[in-house]
Amino acid sequence: MWRTVHVRALLLHGMCSRPPQFRPTLLGFRGAGARIRPGVEVRRRMIGVPVRCDGAPGSRRTGDAVAVRGRKRLGRNELGVDTVFELTRRRSRWILGVFVVLALAMGTMSATLFDKVQGGGYIDPDSESSRAAAALRDTFGQATPNLVLLVQTPGSVDDDAVATAATTLAAELKSVSGVAGVASYWTDKSPALRSTDGTKGLIVASILGEESEVDKQVGDLAERFGGTHGPLEVRIGGYAMLLHETVQQSEKDVVLGESIAFPITLIALLLVFGGLVAASLPLVIAILTVMITMGTLWLIASVTDLAATATNVATLLGLGLAIDYSLLIISRYRDELVAGQQPAAAVVATMRSAGRTVAFSAVTVAVALSGLLFFPLLAVRSMGYAGLAVAGIAAVVSLTVLPAILFLLGTKIDSGQLWWFLRAARPAPGEGAWHRLARFVMMRPVPIGLAVTALLLVLGAPFLGVKLGFPDERSLPESMNNRQVTETIQRDFAATEQNGLFAVLPDSAYNAAGLDAYARELSEIDNVRRVDTATGSYSHGGLLAPPTSANDRFRAPNAAYLTVIPDSSDPGVLDRIASDVRATPATSAVLVGGVAAANADAIGAVVSALPYALAFVVLIMVAVLFLLTGSVVLPLLAVVLSVLSLTATFGALVWIFQDGHLSGWLGFTVTGDLPPTVPVMLFGVAFGLAMDYQVFLLARIREEYQRTRSNALAVTSGLERIGRIVTAAAVLISLVFLGFLASDITFMKAFGIGLPLAVLVDATLVRGFLLPAAMELLGDWNWYAPGPLRKLHRRFGIEEAPAAAGAGREEWRQPARL
Repeated sequence: MWRTVHVRALLLHGMCSRPPQFRPTLLGFRGAGARIRPGVEVRRRMIGVPVRCDGAPGSRRTGDAVAVRGRKRLGRNELGVDTVFELTRRRSRWILGVFVVLALAMGTMSATLFDKVQGGGYIDPDSESSRAAAALRDTFGQATPNLVLLVQTPGSVDDDAVATAATTLAAELKSVSGVAGVASYWTDKSPALRSTDGTKGLIVASILGEESEVDKQVGDLAERFGGTHGPLEVRIGGYAMLLHETVQQSEKDVVLGESIAFPITLIALLLVFGGLVAASLPLVIAILTVMITMGTLWLIASVTDLAATATNVATLLGLGLAIDYSLLIISRYRDELVAGQQPAAAVVATMRSAGRTVAFSAVTVAVALSGLLFFPLLAVRSMGYAGLAVAGIAAVVSLTVLPAILFLLGTKIDSGQLWWFLRAARPAPGEGAWHRLARFVMMRPVPIGLAVTALLLVLGAPFLGVKLGFPDERSLPESMNNRQVTETIQRDFAATEQNGLFAVLPDSAYNAAGLDAYARELSEIDNVRRVDTATGSYSHGGLLAPPTSANDRFRAPNAAYLTVIPDSSDPGVLDRIASDVRATPATSAVLVGGVAAANADAIGAVVSALPYALAFVVLIMVAVLFLLTGSVVLPLLAVVLSVLSLTATFGALVWIFQDGHLSGWLGFTVTGDLPPTVPVMLFGVAFGLAMDYQVFLLARIREEYQRTRSNALAVTSGLERIGRIVTAAAVLISLVFLGFLASDITFMKAFGIGLPLAVLVDATLVRGFLLPAAMELLGDWNWYAPGPLRKLHRRFGIEEAPAAAGAGREEWRQPARL
């Protein structure tokens, strides 16, 4: 639908009283003006369009009429920022009220979030080990032992009073619904379940169900069976307890991380802005973002499974992104005020430039984290869910609440200046430190580029020796109950039942001879203590004990299964046994399960999904950056540099957490391996942040290139204008991520080292040295795109508003209602 609006020169009189070389312009929030010419209709969306005079010859004289047409559709360069911003401008107080109420409601809902999330999430649900566990549960009503009751006595476990109390305890556990395979020293008389000193005994059992169901039930069982029972002192352990205590520790870590991050960040913001009002705004945005994010996770956990570790990352990532986006917007707003803009016009100009950059940045972070959804492991996918939610929420809050506050504050943004803070005068254009650094690098791009690249590759070299494995009880602090129980069993018992494997023959008629032969062959595998099945118990290729009534549980009408008990709890030995069991031929199809088999399957699932996730992220990221830059070269350069910035991080992960350097200072136990989920999740978050800063920088460099049409000037001026902001943002978000170091979970500490290192390397070595060196070598090829793609960018690309250079000469008025 077309509409024609006549704007007479009377409306523009006084606003456009400029020399003849200036021409009136109708400037939309997209930043591109529509020149007003006699008899020419301008196709623009004319909702709340501010009118200004811009330097161009041939303006209309007084008394002339201007016809303006607008089509009721979004322009080709809109990201939805303009529409949101217009609503925010008109309803500032209403927007603030809505978001405060929303944050309070979502924060209240999230109070029970940790009752909904689960520990673990490191199992591939479609793997062989998962199918084996399902067959074992559905066909035989059994499962791998995942619950251990460590029974301690003041005397001997063979005392009558102790035996009576322990037998009663085992019977009570056996009567619990959902618990199967209960065995104890007192009922089975197995020497492996008695400690070497005779003062401790074990009761082992299996909690049936999915991980979420197991996690819920083990908490109730620990409260019911743990503690003192007559002459017995009982402590609860096992894999189920490991998952449960991981959730409990994650909840503590979230609170501790926030309590550390907020005050440190406030101090840093005071140093950046020098005023209480400006410094408090990012924290206000961060608090709203975190509260809404936690409520969103509560909603997600209500409809699907969610791993507990996602809450830690969502909290600190939300805090960091909100502060980053606020820093960019507030800094640009203050620049516009310094350039002479009125407050309302400064907000308009800020949202046309920094607002779009924030929206675009949130898209890049979301794309990077969406790659985690390709992995079947719940812990990784949960990180993807949380990342998508937090990136979107941080952007929405920053693009609505923050401009609403800026509209209300106006020039009071600099209120509360600290008396001891002396704000240094900004250097003149061409004299700043980032400008000088860029010029220094661009005068010698080859040696500097090669030197920095070589340094990053050397720092990343330790990652070539990475050994993958999954976290066990050693990833928890020494004070945790499960770790104490496990270490006691390893020290005082010969039992390794909880580390056992099982082999299920789900679709085979019972064949005693075939089952006997298969069991004998499995018992000959190195480090296998015993194999139990329906035909008896076997060791070292021979029959150790004939079958009894207890062996009937190993058979069904058309199926059978065997348990393989190792003689070691070493993870490397267990992995080898799992591989050997799978390589041993059986009389029919066999499914092998157990903790070691599940870990091997999970590693295979991560490795298999990795190429697809990387391809998706890279392709989408290149397409998104093309829309921003209009170049096919810069997106590829951005991806390469962002990947290169992560080499030092991955090298540090291996050097510190696998090889054990700095373990004393950081307070963790060395396991000799690295969980495969850590580099994958760290890549998703760190790569997203690296591309986040790429968007900040490339948007400003392109803005300068459009203004000067000089590649060298664009790089030096762009770095000069945005370098200090990117550096400040990197320092602030690094301080936030240091909150991960407060966690007592080892693989969460890896985020506290890896993320700050990745961010700081990217903001210094990559942005300060490699990017200007590469762009100098490429020259005008930086901006190359084939003809068809240039047309595509003109149609769908993102156009940034010009910088505030000379903005003080422009006379802004309130938006004209056309």
